[in-house]
Amino acid sequence: MTSLLGTALLALALSGPTLAFLHIRNESSHTSITGSALLQKVTDTCRAVAEASGHEFKPTGSSPEELVQACLGPTATGEVSGAKFHSALRQIYSQNGLVDRDFVNSAGHHFNSEAFLEGRGLILEGMAAIKANIHENNFQAARETLGRILHTLQDFYAHSNWVELGYTDPYINLIRPDHQLENLADVTTATCSDCASGSCPNPILSDILKKKKLTSGYIGIFSSFKPQGKCSHGGAADLTSIAAPRGGISKDERRADNVAFHNAAVTLATAASLQLLEDIRSAAGDRDFLRMMGIARSSVVCFVIDTTGSMSDDIDEARAVVYELIDSKKGTQDEPSEYILVPFNDPDFGPVIRTTDPDEMKREISKLEASGGGDAPEMCLSGLHLALTHAPSSSHIYVFTDATAKDIDLKDTINALTRTTKSTVMFFGTFIGVRRRRSLRAAGFEDYKDLALASGGQAIQVSKKQLPQATDIILDTSTSALVTVLQRARSPGKQETFSFVIDESLKHITVYITGKSITFTLTNPAGVSQSQNEASGKLGTLQTVGNLWRIRLYAAKQTGTWNININSKEPYTLKITGQSTITFIYDFVESFKGPHPGYAVLSGRPQAGQPATLMLSVMGRKGPSSLTIGDVGLVTVSSPETVSNSTTTDMGNGDILVTVDAVPEGEFVVILSGTDKLSNSEFQRQSTTQMSVSKVNIKAVVDNSMEPGKAFMLPFSVMTQGSGGKYSIGAKNNRNFEMSFPNSLTLTPEQYVNATLTITPPANTPSGTDVTLTIEAKSSDGLDSNYAVLRLSVLTKITDFVPPLCEVVSVQAADCPHNVSQCGSFQWELWANLTDGNGTGIETVSLRQGNGSLTYTPLSALVIQANYTASCCSQIVELVAVDKVGNVGKCYHSIVQIPDSVPPLCEVVNVQAADCPQDVSQCGPFKWELWAKLTDGNGTGIETVSLRQGNGSLTYTSLSAPVIQANYTASCCSQIVELVAADKAGNVGKCYHSIERSAGPPALTLSPPLWLCLLVSAFITRF
Repeated sequence: MTSLLGTALLALALSGPTLAFLHIRNESSHTSITGSALLQKVTDTCRAVAEASGHEFKPTGSSPEELVQACLGPTATGEVSGAKFHSALRQIYSQNGLVDRDFVNSAGHHFNSEAFLEGRGLILEGMAAIKANIHENNFQAARETLGRILHTLQDFYAHSNWVELGYTDPYINLIRPDHQLENLADVTTATCSDCASGSCPNPILSDILKKKKLTSGYIGIFSSFKPQGKCSHGGAADLTSIAAPRGGISKDERRADNVAFHNAAVTLATAASLQLLEDIRSAAGDRDFLRMMGIARSSVVCFVIDTTGSMSDDIDEARAVVYELIDSKKGTQDEPSEYILVPFNDPDFGPVIRTTDPDEMKREISKLEASGGGDAPEMCLSGLHLALTHAPSSSHIYVFTDATAKDIDLKDTINALTRTTKSTVMFFGTFIGVRRRRSLRAAGFEDYKDLALASGGQAIQVSKKQLPQATDIILDTSTSALVTVLQRARSPGKQETFSFVIDESLKHITVYITGKSITFTLTNPAGVSQSQNEASGKLGTLQTVGNLWRIRLYAAKQTGTWNININSKEPYTLKITGQSTITFIYDFVESFKGPHPGYAVLSGRPQAGQPATLMLSVMGRKGPSSLTIGDVGLVTVSSPETVSNSTTTDMGNGDILVTVDAVPEGEFVVILSGTDKLSNSEFQRQSTTQMSVSKVNIKAVVDNSMEPGKAFMLPFSVMTQGSGGKYSIGAKNNRNFEMSFPNSLTLTPEQYVNATLTITPPANTPSGTDVTLTIEAKSSDGLDSNYAVLRLSVLTKITDFVPPLCEVVSVQAADCPHNVSQCGSFQWELWANLTDGNGTGIETVSLRQGNGSLTYTPLSALVIQANYTASCCSQIVELVAVDKVGNVGKCYHSIVQIPDSVPPLCEVVNVQAADCPQDVSQCGPFKWELWAKLTDGNGTGIETVSLRQGNGSLTYTSLSAPVIQANYTASCCSQIVELVAADKAGNVGKCYHSIERSAGPPALTLSPPLWLCLLVSAFITRF
């Protein structure tokens, strides 16, 4: 399906697996409809935020970087990446497409088989969950639900007869819980006529159309049964379409017989998606709506800090680096969008502290005190687990500890979470000696190295005195548009030369090496070198602390191929990073079949013994069109380098479908090369998160929300392509909710075994809480395993479906001049009453439109009185009231004056001219009088009254009066008068009267009327 908006920005929004369902080139799909609506709503929201901040919203182009830059503000310095925006869109598109795989037989998810109540219920429950998730800052859960319910909403227009009934507006009742669905056809009512050809323009029965009965097509993938006389969905996969009445009413695809209906369905589906997004935006507010869409400065930074007794110095340094991070990056694109703090001790860990307020983060970290503990190890991985499940994807997580991990059994779970979230973990270890182990499960610093490397991070081991020098790396990595050029590890160490490409877009390039007894030589394309002995060499500045070597290249770097030769017998790691908006995102995917085949994102590791498939999206400084993609491959990180080349298919819009036939053994990453057209320089990028294949597969689908205090049953299936036998099953959730599941399953190769996990959220769990659930299956020998990471939402059952009421009770705008150019020194006021009846109560009151000042009485009052004061230059106000379950009420008022084109009315009400002689030569001593009434109705008001004709005397009452009384007195010699009244808009009204009499003998004539009033309208352009 093609974009209906015709905006160039849509191209960037359609990055993601566009084949997640049936997609025909140059036609519309769920992806294009969803992308069109999302992009328009994001653009509208960005424009509103920019204007409220006092700057113009003017993207310099159509790329995500340019849109995000314009949205975040032109005054913020630094690079800005569109990767998070792309990732957010991809999550929505992916879940949208998975409805066709995971719920192919669910009538409600597609509004098939007249399942209107079920479909509407899914939409309303999803909207409530999204609002609750956003309220709790659980944006990924909100995005995933949004993708699913948009699919269902859009299917209503493709699968029902709403279009055939002639409706041109979306069915608002589908997203309004306080409205009922009306005029539904019952199961016994025939709805379609037989269509032998299978392609009739409109098989809906005329009686159904006349009575405006709502129906939808039945579909059967395994059976042809449907109620008698009912419409079918249609298509080759629908077995009911060959049972009378034959044919179908689906408008999924454009066909010769349904072009008009298909186009109308696309238009309505897009408009309906916009309505739903606007409701969510109103409930969430502009700032959080954009955060849900991945538009925020820089990455989230998260600190996981050991608070046991020996950590006092480490806590002081962590506090100092947080202060420096906040102060040095405030107001730039590198300013973190959110701060997360997770303390851990033994046996306690947490709570998770999240804030977007840097001052609050300073206050929270200043409260940390070192106490307890006493001996190693500690609950480090439990704290890290909390951080990974609460931080958004692609976060930077910094762990401070001086002890090994007591909870080493969580190592596989941590690896699963870093692979799923693509977050980077960095450990700062200040070990002061060997302390007595309290558990055989405890491990050493090598485990931290393994976890860091798997995530694309590093493990830095220093003394407590050296820690302040090592934390510069936090300032390096907590930055916007951070990319990895190369990362490798060798264990055991050996002499090896690594090549990497530096392109013109890269800034702040830094080389990190961790290890002991290392020598190295860095060489640029011109042959200029620098060794480990040169603190300030020809290529950059070198800093050494503990096991870390940090080389920051000079800004005047040389583009092209660089080399670094490293020599050590000890294990070492190498990582090269920089800042650039040239980057990529990717997901491992698998194909699925059905009525709408496509690709689904894998939750766990790719399957061994078969080709690996990735969906990859590239981003350039001016969008994907500014890049030429070269090679895409998989490369091993920790063993002698093996590159697996691939075949690529350009899916358009910067999307590339990558197929790798021979997947490397062990851990691997994705590597990408190409050319930046803007600078004509080659570039190289690498993913950070390591991946490997598995013969084990776990499938699980979350189809609805959990309810506090009630057990939730989650079916899952496990299969192996390897050796059968007993496989251990493990599960972990980040809320410590009570769970039950089988500890093991006996698998037969190539056959799925079904099982059920039960999880029960406590009765006092806040609505909107999200739960990250990790399910793992491991072979008895421990050599093969896989995982599935799922997000579940807790949603309190909603009984309040009525939005708050906002009623404007008074407006004072009389002082505002009609000429807006003169508005500067004038103000107007509005008063409104806001109530929520018997609902949950109003939680927020805010401005959607208007640049004035809003105040209101306490929200706990039954009637909230709001006052809005603004300059007369700001002529529109829209108040938004949101109750505690996300229902949205609005009131709108405008003082924009409709152009006054109606002239004043001049009405002659009395004339006294009887004394005037018929012989005009005798007129001298005589006078006559005229009285007139002048009004301007609802116009701008009369500004002047004057004589156009007449030599007499004119007087009149006050011009501010609703009715102006005018009196004209003149000599009988002056026999004609014309009064002119002009209003403030320049319209002119006139009245004319004459006392002229014809000379000579009387003649039989019809008397003219006593007075004659002529109205002439004149339009005067005002500036």
